[in-house]
Amino acid sequence: MNEETEALVQAVADACERHPSTTDSSGGARFNGELWSALEQMGVTLLSVDEGSGGSGGDVQMTASVLAVLGEHSATVPYAETALLAGWMLAACGAPIPAGPLAAAVAGERFVLERDGEGWRIDGELSRVPWARHAAALVVLVGEHVVVVDRAMLDVSAGANLAGEPRDGVRLRGVVVVDAVRILPEGTEVTPEAFLARCALARAASISGAARRALTLSIKYAGEREQFGRTLKNFQAVQQHLAETAGEVLVCTAAAESAALHIDRDPRNIWPVAAASVAVRNAAGLIARLSHQVHGAIGFTDEHDLRLSTTRLWAWRDEAGSEPSWARRVGAEAVLAGPADLWEKIVG
Repeated sequence: MNEETEALVQAVADACERHPSTTDSSGGARFNGELWSALEQMGVTLLSVDEGSGGSGGDVQMTASVLAVLGEHSATVPYAETALLAGWMLAACGAPIPAGPLAAAVAGERFVLERDGEGWRIDGELSRVPWARHAAALVVLVGEHVVVVDRAMLDVSAGANLAGEPRDGVRLRGVVVVDAVRILPEGTEVTPEAFLARCALARAASISGAARRALTLSIKYAGEREQFGRTLKNFQAVQQHLAETAGEVLVCTAAAESAALHIDRDPRNIWPVAAASVAVRNAAGLIARLSHQVHGAIGFTDEHDLRLSTTRLWAWRDEAGSEPSWARRVGAEAVLAGPADLWEKIVG
């Protein structure tokens, strides 16, 4: 991490401390408008979008570093959806990027986009769209088209993941738009596969931050809690738990950073993201289990901050493709590489 990224990470961490995210009475994640405004003022909400398209001209690595900080603070803002997905798609087709938080999705079979006079008619449904209810607009990849739909045109049904973050159903019935559909240029890097890879990278980076917070809380608790006349950190079994957790946190950090680096170098190379996804998702479950073992029953209560991190570890590891699906992708890539090129593919 260079000095510029370190300064950015510290600024984002300070903003998270000034504007902590909270939950509602049911444990759901409240959209943190104050934090979002602070991130906008810092110019990081479109960090990986080039300046000519209205962004800050950063790269995916810097964006992943910000995601790790937000994950560490359990920040309730749609940063990945805006900075890494929606902004990326709109910039690729030369479309203006709406102000405010954005949601992003890839159209499935139940989504139809067709010409309607001078405009376009949209009929379709999308499931589990992150932060749709709080977005100023929804950006959808439909084949070779990128569609921007204002929030007022969306019929949103609220849903949530295990951490209480919005994962909403979206319906569009006969919605007609005129200037909100753009065609992607030939040879574009914006594809459903690349979208999924960026989603997976976002979850990996966020997991690395949540994992770091789980470790920090575990170390703090082990140093404060006394049992049988001594603190937990003096028990060998607890020391082993903490050491193993620290090792898995390092795996998450290294894997996410490596995947971000390779997306910057070659956006069409999905292998590093697949490998990182397998490593990070496997580590996430282990980190959550060890952290709760250190904390005991108190770690599961609503009053304890550990649950904010571990519920996100459990939720994020099952989003943007499952661990088995990414493992199959790693295996397929290894087979295609063959004996002669496999080692170079792994270490490269």
